[in-house]
Amino acid sequence: MFLKKLWPFGKKHKKQKQNANAIDYSVPERLYTPVNQLDMGMYVIELDRPWLDSPFLFQGFEITTQSEIMQLKECCDYVYIDTTKNRKRRPEGIGSSTKQPVETNIDFGTPPPKLSEFEREIQRAEIVHKQVSELVSGFMDRIAKGEGIDTKSAKAAVAECVNSILHSPDAFLWLNQLKNKDEYTSQHSLNVCVLSIVLGRHINFSMENLNNVGLCGMMHDMGKMLVPLHILNKPGKLEPHELEVMRSHTTLGYELLSSSKDMYPGAIKAALSHHEMLDGKGYPNKLNHKDIPLLTRIITIADIYDAMTSDRVYQKGRTHLEATSTMADLSGSHLDGRLVTKFIEALGVYPPGCIVMMTNGSIGIVVEVNEFVRLRPKIIILLDSNKQVVPEKVTNLADMEVDEHGRLLTIKGIVKAQDYNIDIGKYYQQGILQKGFAHSK
Repeated sequence: MFLKKLWPFGKKHKKQKQNANAIDYSVPERLYTPVNQLDMGMYVIELDRPWLDSPFLFQGFEITTQSEIMQLKECCDYVYIDTTKNRKRRPEGIGSSTKQPVETNIDFGTPPPKLSEFEREIQRAEIVHKQVSELVSGFMDRIAKGEGIDTKSAKAAVAECVNSILHSPDAFLWLNQLKNKDEYTSQHSLNVCVLSIVLGRHINFSMENLNNVGLCGMMHDMGKMLVPLHILNKPGKLEPHELEVMRSHTTLGYELLSSSKDMYPGAIKAALSHHEMLDGKGYPNKLNHKDIPLLTRIITIADIYDAMTSDRVYQKGRTHLEATSTMADLSGSHLDGRLVTKFIEALGVYPPGCIVMMTNGSIGIVVEVNEFVRLRPKIIILLDSNKQVVPEKVTNLADMEVDEHGRLLTIKGIVKAQDYNIDIGKYYQQGILQKGFAHSK
């Protein structure tokens, strides 16, 4: 009986001949439909799992938004549709082996306006960031001891991150720069959560999907806590057998989250598939573009970016420009090109927390992106043109500030903090932001 239910061609249906331009099917038909082939106007009557295990309140509904398609794809592999209730013709390829990814039809929206300013949000963001950091570390400690995940607490923490990012994404992005290579694994999970929410906001995700993608990001690497520490923290190149063990974190994470009560199905899939690539060369299942859900594609982008820009025991982190340049090269083959473009847009040319050199040779740190003048963010100058420490003051480059020679002050490029003995964490602890805003008034 189980195999009969899964087999899509177990029951054949006769169909009346119909005009090529017809809108509705004239003969009732219950049609097996992989989620990659769903489209607007289709009427879903059955899932591949109980309705209570899905995010949908009612059994049977018409697909009216791309968000519903995305939710179906995150929690199901296939559904059944009632073609008598479809409001459009069956899309090409339904019932055949030809599949087109749903994502190619998604028209990403524009980001909503910020609900607050960086200066107002940073204090609350600092509290949330600290609390969530401790929560994620606690999750990982408990997993390493053989305990499970408190899904309710995880969802509540993600909701706090979403709320803060909707008020000012710059605040959490700034805090993401406070990295400690000795705490990479836990910080990485939080950073991927934040970066994924920031991208989701930029493409105008609903509140529900922002929470979902944030949870996917927070949970994606939990399986690493089940990898032996001598492999997880090895400073040098992994041997082939060690690499296989490291890669097992995807399946270990999948099994862990599958056993966690009330875990979002999309997060379970993301834990398993965040190292899959569009060209089928990823792991563990060598999926290609049509089988990788949208939220998982987002997690993969955030995961790669944070890994490349973080200091590790075996490498120095790359700059924002270096990382995004590499990601652009991977677009189309490994990463979703449209999402990479949106990700770079979301962070900006000069993202919050990055160290920049000015045209007069001074060194500053970016505080907040000006969404309408993205090349002219708010900055705090740390070192003057002679590389001497100066009093912190927030400068809004959009105000067309000039340097000591009367020339327009502009960012020349991003530089590495260590090249100028700059410790962002130390500046943060000394209250650089508070001092900077106070001196600018």
